[in-house]
Amino acid sequence: MHQKTIDEAKKRLFGGELVIFPTETVYGIGGNAINENAIKLIYQVKKRPFNNPLICHFPNIREIEKNFILKEKDYELANTFWPGPLTLILEKNKESKITPILSNNQNLVGCRIPDNEIAINLLSQLDFPIAAPSANIATKTSVTSIKDLDNNLKKNFYIDGGASVLGLESTVIQTTKEGCKILRLGSLTIEEIKDKFNHYNIEIINSTVSPGNQLKHYSPKKHVRINVKNINENEALLNFGKNKLISNIKHLNLSIDENLLEASHNFYNYLNILDQSNCSGIAVVPIPNHGLGKTINDRLKRATYNDDK
Repeated sequence: MHQKTIDEAKKRLFGGELVIFPTETVYGIGGNAINENAIKLIYQVKKRPFNNPLICHFPNIREIEKNFILKEKDYELANTFWPGPLTLILEKNKESKITPILSNNQNLVGCRIPDNEIAINLLSQLDFPIAAPSANIATKTSVTSIKDLDNNLKKNFYIDGGASVLGLESTVIQTTKEGCKILRLGSLTIEEIKDKFNHYNIEIINSTVSPGNQLKHYSPKKHVRINVKNINENEALLNFGKNKLISNIKHLNLSIDENLLEASHNFYNYLNILDQSNCSGIAVVPIPNHGLGKTINDRLKRATYNDDK
């Protein structure tokens, strides 16, 4: 990545503007986490309600320690999964200048170190963290490629880092004495955590300290039908694995080999492509409900919320 692009992004972030940048999960739209006006701008541009908190991105754990209190299990998870798609909910310390409005005025904030060279390069040249939700309009699908960006967001400075490697948002976790609570399913699976920490007691809960927990979220413009056995006339098809289903409009297969990692990588990009097609709606075949499939199903459930009522 050209240093000139990073310099331009830096200049804009210092000036209180927003920058769209790549991470390994999805693209983020970020602003200076200690600048209240920059954070208000994120909410305004995304049409996002203030009660939906933002995640702060840092270049390394030392920068997190300057702002937050980490407990023993936070360090265990951090040392194992950072940089990577783990967001830890941490308590701010007294010294932190991070603006309270990004966490709905709560003292608990989601923090992560992204596993992306461009993001780390940018973050390590700033003296503040970047607060960044996904680069989409609120309730709409996340973006894993610059070409899927909403036209209204293209007015912001953006860095094109190619396709996001993982393609699903980070997993939001709050540690407990016995293990951890998963507040948002994401690219880091329960199986991966269990594999490293088999003594952890892991619960999945809905919580207002995590982003991405609105009932209607991650949603294409077109109507979505999930777990389908047949395709209606003029529906586009989001397929998975081998079957006889086809669409007379357009069909894409997340992974013919039933590889959930490949499916995650393709998920938002394919949804966005089908959404742009001349279809009446999008039919999605059943996705296995384990590992990353659990996260994909979570997103699909939110995408279809209230559609049939």
